[in-house]
Amino acid sequence: MCAAKSDAKPASIPKTVRFILGGTAGMAATCFVQPLDLIKNRMQLSGVGGKAKEHKTSFHVIKSVIRNEGITGLYVGLSAGLLRQASYTTVRMGVYSTLFEKLSTEGKPPGFLFKAAIGMTAGAVGAFFGTPAEISLIRMTADGRLPVAERRGYKNVFDALIRITREEGVLTLWRGCIPTIGRAMVVNAAQLASYSQAKQLLLESGYFRDNIMCHFVASMISGLITTAASMPVDIAKTRIQNMKIIDGKPEYKGTFDVLTRVIRKEGVFSLWKGFTPYYARLGPHTVLTFIFLEQMNAAYRKYMLGDSSGGGGL
Repeated sequence: MCAAKSDAKPASIPKTVRFILGGTAGMAATCFVQPLDLIKNRMQLSGVGGKAKEHKTSFHVIKSVIRNEGITGLYVGLSAGLLRQASYTTVRMGVYSTLFEKLSTEGKPPGFLFKAAIGMTAGAVGAFFGTPAEISLIRMTADGRLPVAERRGYKNVFDALIRITREEGVLTLWRGCIPTIGRAMVVNAAQLASYSQAKQLLLESGYFRDNIMCHFVASMISGLITTAASMPVDIAKTRIQNMKIIDGKPEYKGTFDVLTRVIRKEGVFSLWKGFTPYYARLGPHTVLTFIFLEQMNAAYRKYMLGDSSGGGGL
């Protein structure tokens, strides 16, 4: 009987708790990096349609925002950013960690391709639920770059959601859903799979233990890979969700239309416009999200399940 007890599979974190911890980790990280999200969005919308660029560098954006909107202008859209994490990250992290555990056999994690596949699945599902908050965030962070007469002037994310529904129809909340899902699939396949793989390789190297330093290095690697892979899709998503209807017609027909017009009018490297603020935002956000999540998972295992083995399980 003792032997049977010792061979028993350790209790796992309940699915509901996995979802809650994932969303909480993302929201905590967003509180630190929201200004970088605003800078990234302003950079990606600068020079739309081949017009003269409003902002040449990330530092120019910062100076412009502080001068014209005050220091608090850097946190415009925070409510939308938090709601996005509460919806998008709650779902994607919950789905990923649940599938990751199911596909792990006898403590051995799934292979890289399986990690990428479950990352894409988690990203697609999460993006669908997170798109309304995403479109609110894009519009709120972009508002300050417009002349006063053209600003939408949303008070907060809930005001944005209500007004978008009332003024443009409920389906507008999912405008750009396809590129958003496409971006999320790329981001999560790259981010979650590369994080899990980097962490696994670091642990197998013998130079790292399953602790914060290991999580930090793995998440920095993941952030760089994810930034390079996802930026073209992200710039398409940003422009589609920020576009206005002109004479009854949308500015862009879809993701491919955005990408071809950007390449033709602004040059191919404009697909990576805002790389520095994007990585400056995604890198720390990735680091903080995974560190918070790993620590919360480990704490739950230790104090709620009585498992003191360490690791957060990603």
